[in-house]
Amino acid sequence: MTPIANVIDERLSTLTISSKEFSELLIRLLDYGVLNRDESQIEAALYDRYLQCADLVEDYLAVIHVKLLHDRTFRFVRVFPPSAEVPGLADNDHQDDGPFQHGLRSKPSPQAIAVILVLRVEYEKALREGKVDEQGGVLIPLEQLSIAMNNLLKQGLPATQLERNAIFKQLRQLRLIKLNSDTPLNTSDDQDNWLRIEPSITSFVTQSMLDQLYPPKAETISTENDGLSNKPDHDVTPETETETANETNTTATSSE
Repeated sequence: MTPIANVIDERLSTLTISSKEFSELLIRLLDYGVLNRDESQIEAALYDRYLQCADLVEDYLAVIHVKLLHDRTFRFVRVFPPSAEVPGLADNDHQDDGPFQHGLRSKPSPQAIAVILVLRVEYEKALREGKVDEQGGVLIPLEQLSIAMNNLLKQGLPATQLERNAIFKQLRQLRLIKLNSDTPLNTSDDQDNWLRIEPSITSFVTQSMLDQLYPPKAETISTENDGLSNKPDHDVTPETETETANETNTTATSSE
């Protein structure tokens, strides 16, 4: 047995967790990249196990500079590769290192990335409007997602059911959404299809990207100008709306 294994076993001896259970927890976390207590009974048990040995898990992952984000409010844990920019998590490891963009998680397809960006904007809108449920989720019809994608990125969802299901399967695996049923989506009527945006999506899109797609100032322009001037704000013009759309398309392309 290696020295590090001895240290782990020694610390586990003070807990009600065996080395096999600890190994199972780490393998699942690194394989899936996320644990969401509300996802299933298996993940609920693993999440509860994580709570018992959180310090040991964090110390273990810190050795290889894997970042871990634990949201206690919505009860999920997500891991990120070294040098990844994580919303809500300080970046003080290897700031001079080059970006590490592979491993630990499967890279979403370009189409999936576009959907994720739009879902993050829709979640932010609901958050600002107080339309988030008690579990932190946001329920929207598929039709609303299609409209939002066209407005923000000038592209729609894939036309075929096979392509759509592939995207939503990947987003479900990343614990970013839940569908209103386990049956395949019906592409003939988007109004009958609903999805729930999970709060963990806030850890998947950086704040800078969100601000480009859905600037905070858009919400406060009227408040800032109230009583100061009857002139419209210079930022709100058809020309600037066109520029913003072009910048969004450029950003989405570079993200892919």
